Amino acid sequence: MMLHLNSQQADFHRIFQDRLAFEPSLDASVVDSVRSVLADVRHQGDKAVMRYTAQWDGLSVSSMTQLEVPPEQMRAAFNNLDAAKRSALQTAAERIGRFHEAQKQNSWSIDDGQGSVLGQRITPIDRAGLYVPGGKAAYPSSVLMNAIPAKVAGVRELIMVVPTPGGERNELVLAAAFLAGVDRIFTIGGAQAVGALAYGTQSVPAVDKIVGPGNAYVAEAKRQVFGRVGIDMIAGPSEILVISDGSVSPQWVAMDLFSQAEHDEMAQSILLSSDPQHSLDVLKAIEELLPEMPRRAVIEKSLADRGLVVDVQSLQQACELATLAAPEHLEILTVAPEQWAEQIRHAGAIFMGPYASESLGDYCAGPNHVLPTMRSARFSSPLGVYDFQKRTSMLKVSKESAQSLGRVAAELAWGEGLAAHARAAELRMQPVPKPRY
Repeated sequence: MMLHLNSQQADFHRIFQDRLAFEPSLDASVVDSVRSVLADVRHQGDKAVMRYTAQWDGLSVSSMTQLEVPPEQMRAAFNNLDAAKRSALQTAAERIGRFHEAQKQNSWSIDDGQGSVLGQRITPIDRAGLYVPGGKAAYPSSVLMNAIPAKVAGVRELIMVVPTPGGERNELVLAAAFLAGVDRIFTIGGAQAVGALAYGTQSVPAVDKIVGPGNAYVAEAKRQVFGRVGIDMIAGPSEILVISDGSVSPQWVAMDLFSQAEHDEMAQSILLSSDPQHSLDVLKAIEELLPEMPRRAVIEKSLADRGLVVDVQSLQQACELATLAAPEHLEILTVAPEQWAEQIRHAGAIFMGPYASESLGDYCAGPNHVLPTMRSARFSSPLGVYDFQKRTSMLKVSKESAQSLGRVAAELAWGEGLAAHARAAELRMQPVPKPRY
């Protein structure tokens, strides 16, 4: 079922790189459709949003007020949860909040020794938009992971959009929104929801940044509105890479590989094992456990098309290959996992030790589960408080500093042929002219 390689075989590196390669195709029909929807929303506002919501979600309304969730409904959804679900949601929210509080950055300043003060001011964005997938599945964890960092950052208003085909609203999602401090919810989805958040309509306020996952149309819409608003990332299929020395149960490893493969057929699950017998045991466990999985067909195709088991020569080589893969989720299931984690340069999140299953990170451990995919961990980071903050440079220059800095600036400006820049700096080096009036 899974491609099984040995890192010593002659063509290993070519096959490994080919297996990693994933370039999301830009379907021309999706691009054109999204462009049309966004144009309609931009020019027609609520009217276009309601029309597309009726067309794709089967939800016909005469007013946008019918698509907004009243605050009391969010509160009621939370209060009506059974005790176990409410406790789980609260525990997850508390841990996520505590983790992200530690990410908060402070403004700072330095003195250059000549009386000038230079620094950086940290301020939150004013309004953020959160896209939450809806329909057949409910994702309260997505609400918590996107909303809590925004609130910790100090975002003034958080607008959530979530599709509700047929008008069915998920109580757990509404409860999570209430707990996370979401300010307003509109039951709209797709490219039209992204457009409403980006451009604003008569009812939906325009936001400064849009975060949250969605289907191909949502991802393309985020791509097209980027620049007018900020976005978190364009996410690809889910990924997990497991490094194992054979010290962990093969059944545990198999289930962890399943945990990503069950997302969709394009998800990727990779095992790098320093113990060849362990690799065989994991493959056997996969065969034994797969029939009992509700999403067996999805897992089976994912593992067959993009899954990989590699017998490596050493854990050091495993770390080198893992760094090359730059996976979304990396599990190190070895003795002394911290030692090997130090060797990893690129990964969205690193889970160390036999008990750190990736699923804990998805729901409640604390770190954010919105992670870079498609090897983008080489240059990007998990969603965090910093994604909802801006940095502004601050400069206050003294008369003394203006003399020395002016000479440097003028010299460079003249070298670039920018006379006004040079003269503006040189004027500050001269006595302050008396006012004419």
